[in-house]
Amino acid sequence: MIWIQHDPVIDSGHILLKSLFFYPVLKKQIRKNITGRAMTESTISDILQFMFMGIQRGCIYALAAIGFNMIYNATGIINFAQGEFVVIGGLMMVTLTMTWNLPIPLAFLLTTAFVTLIGIAMERFTINPVKHPTVLRLIIITIAVSIIIKGAAMCFWGKNSHFMRHFSSAETLDFYGATILPQTIWIIGILLFIVAGYIFFFNYTMTGKCMRACAINRDAARLAGINDRKMVMLSFALSAGIGAIAGIIITPIIQMDYARGALLGIKGFGAAVLGGLGNSMGAIIAGVLIGVLEALAAGYISSHYMDAIALIILLLVLFVRPSGLFGSSEAMRLKEF
Repeated sequence: MIWIQHDPVIDSGHILLKSLFFYPVLKKQIRKNITGRAMTESTISDILQFMFMGIQRGCIYALAAIGFNMIYNATGIINFAQGEFVVIGGLMMVTLTMTWNLPIPLAFLLTTAFVTLIGIAMERFTINPVKHPTVLRLIIITIAVSIIIKGAAMCFWGKNSHFMRHFSSAETLDFYGATILPQTIWIIGILLFIVAGYIFFFNYTMTGKCMRACAINRDAARLAGINDRKMVMLSFALSAGIGAIAGIIITPIIQMDYARGALLGIKGFGAAVLGGLGNSMGAIIAGVLIGVLEALAAGYISSHYMDAIALIILLLVLFVRPSGLFGSSEAMRLKEF
């Protein structure tokens, strides 16, 4: 039996750890070092198992990172409420499917729309009214909104973890000795669908091109007749919607609670920085990379250090290459703090 910590305020990191790592291979508490040993079938299956778990987690970090980048490109700020969008998406999905017994497709659409409206309201009532905004002031506002959303989620859904049924079967699939949940396949598929939609939207639609123009040079875009305020609102809406989708697809695996937002936000922010702030394609690769490294570290070093991996990578990147692995140092210099 896997024990799950139910005090999210004190130990939200361990909730994520215990609820995600329920596969048989982690029940054995692997501690061996494979350096210098033959790559046996057991070792290969272990590595595959960690890769599957890492990709599963990394897809969620990638989606959170895309949300960070959308708002960063439009406003130059870091939205520290992004993790709360993920939480609200998961909890709202639980309510609609487990309490109201709505079909998953319908609940998926309603939840995404609901959180998207929260993102729009956040921009309209907290970001847009600010006179002579500075980046630091706007970041502080996003932190305040994050605290408010977290408190509201605690009041409405309580402090307990909430379970949601899988999109399809909960039976694991065997792959060369490793096991993978069908929900993981759903997560990967939805991420790929969002990436395809992201590329199409920003390259082949007029609205997407206007948002790109604002990201490159907001003043020039305004002179060209683009409503930059509208583009900022749209960036918050899309960021919230993507965050909601991330929460929806991961909740059947981790069991969502009100306090997960900070941890998921940190992991998403780490992926955004590693990939290069403003570079969403880089953020996707970085998110998956962080997830895989976390899973491998948990299996072959210690599960206690799993959540520290993202922070260690974040610090190393900031010290060695502040623009990120795929970011442009020239583009970073155009952003003023």
